[in-house]
Amino acid sequence: MKSCLAPGIRVITSFSRDSWYRGFILFLTFIFYTAYHLSRKPISIVKSELHRNCSNVIRPAGLNITNNDTWCEWQPFDQDNYQTLFGVLDNCFLVAYAIGMFFSGIFGERLPLRYYLSAGMLMSGLFTSLFGLGFYWNIHALWYYAFVQVMNGLVQTTGWPAVVACVGNWFGKGKRGFIMGVWNSHTSVGNILGSLIAGVFVSSQWGLSFIVPGIIIASTGIICFFFLVEKPEDVNCSPPQHHGNQEKGKMEPRLQNSSDGDQTINTTISTETLEATEDHTEAISFLGALRIPGVVEFSLCLLFAKLVSYTFLYWLPLYISNVAHFEAKQAGDLSTLFDVGGILGGILAGLVSDYTGGRATTCCVMLVIAAPMLFLYNHFGQRSFGTTVGMLLFCGALVNGPYALITTAVSADLGTHESLRGNSRALSTVTAIIDGTGSIGAALGPLLAGVISSTSWNNVFYMLISADVLACLFLSRLVYKEAHGWCGRGSRARGFQELLND
Repeated sequence: MKSCLAPGIRVITSFSRDSWYRGFILFLTFIFYTAYHLSRKPISIVKSELHRNCSNVIRPAGLNITNNDTWCEWQPFDQDNYQTLFGVLDNCFLVAYAIGMFFSGIFGERLPLRYYLSAGMLMSGLFTSLFGLGFYWNIHALWYYAFVQVMNGLVQTTGWPAVVACVGNWFGKGKRGFIMGVWNSHTSVGNILGSLIAGVFVSSQWGLSFIVPGIIIASTGIICFFFLVEKPEDVNCSPPQHHGNQEKGKMEPRLQNSSDGDQTINTTISTETLEATEDHTEAISFLGALRIPGVVEFSLCLLFAKLVSYTFLYWLPLYISNVAHFEAKQAGDLSTLFDVGGILGGILAGLVSDYTGGRATTCCVMLVIAAPMLFLYNHFGQRSFGTTVGMLLFCGALVNGPYALITTAVSADLGTHESLRGNSRALSTVTAIIDGTGSIGAALGPLLAGVISSTSWNNVFYMLISADVLACLFLSRLVYKEAHGWCGRGSRARGFQELLND
């Protein structure tokens, strides 16, 4: 009697070769960018260890203490202006990241993604570890830590344009919002893992809070070199559809170019001729990418959305420590709930935008709700542990949902926009422009928080609420176009139904 095929084998063979490769690439890029964010998080955890309340710390026997208030702190962060110094470190990284991002996309279009990503992760591991080695080398010079932060900011720009371009090469437009919403949880997963890993060592040897994440991201760089496949064609897989005839009737209004009279051109990649492909192998220019409909609006919106998100990324543990009076490890662990909410928010934003076809409207609605929620969290979020947990989850979802949607699905949509006529080499440049503009806000947020927090934490939250409102305003034109498009489709559907009834 012939035995039936084993259940596990039946599951394996039920998926096509293309599906296995796509799943593999999605998993690899998820791991890669998780490592990028994992290596960025330790500084926010270590801040509360570099400047502490020494009156609550047990002094070691035989230690010669000259200042009872600052003996346990790490110079030069033992001064009254420690918040400003922390802001300087944050901005050394973020300003370098913002500037480097605009160039990173250009390099990403012209260099092999596998080499580019591998080198970037190895260098990120080096500079992340160098920050931690300052503990063991007993370095107390601000310039050393500032220099390491600048260099780390520059090399970390290799990550985002490259991984989005790689995923965009493998996945079409169909359920891009949901797929990338799930995939973009790497940001929050990396923040959570970075917080937990840094928290293990922060109270004993904070240098390891940087060295261990540095080793992890360097290791993923080696994995990238040996296993990343940039394009489906490299392994004889079929390329995805970015634009198909079935989508013509429901193309999102934000991505339509009404002045373009060539909308009858079929830009489906799988049906392009060899000659057409060859005509569009040149990388797009910076100005050419800016002319794609929607790039400027979403870039400016992301500037303010990322300002809010990165202020929480760098200052939330210290805020919890100061306001709720938790220890450094406890504050770091509690701050991970904001990132857990971010995972849920990114997935929800992707699902809703796929169903409605309104990327801008989805972002705008979440930002509108986020503004009052930030106010409520600041005034009532620390009243009980349950309230803190619930509001951190809710705020994380509302703040990071739009940020995740714009940096993933929206960037991929615009980078494969129909006006590009199938030029797939625009994706990295468009992604770099959008995320680079957002990174300006990411640099401004922690800097402003460092200056404003010395006056009052309430003022920091007023600044964040104002940024949310401005992010909404920049999307107002696109939201109007999306709403107008929905109304137009509804009118056409009603007219067609009346014609059938007659």
